[in-house]
Amino acid sequence: MDESQESISALLSEFGTRLNEVEEKQRLIKDRVLLIGENLVSTKEQYEKELGNFRKQISEITTDLKGIKQLNKRIVNELENYARKTEVEIIERQIRMFQPLEFARIKDIQRIVQKEVDNLKK
Repeated sequence: MDESQESISALLSEFGTRLNEVEEKQRLIKDRVLLIGENLVSTKEQYEKELGNFRKQISEITTDLKGIKQLNKRIVNELENYARKTEVEIIERQIRMFQPLEFARIKDIQRIVQKEVDNLKK
């Protein structure tokens, strides 16, 4: 019986040792799972912050783009009010043909004639 008790005692001792090893492995796995969970949560938070920043940037870009479109429309509308270069050249040629600065007004001619008459009287 001594031998059977010793063998049972040895088996129980071995079983206890293996049970401790399994518990240690389970504890290590539990720690690893907790660490992975924490990393996952922190990574998720980081991605959410980046996503928020991206959404804010997209919103700003959209606002800027709308402003640029409005400015572009105003410029196009204002361009209709300006004369084209060819139109200005045509008007310039017409003015040169008439040379309005060489035309005399009636008052100017009367004054010149009066001066000449006065000069002839003297």
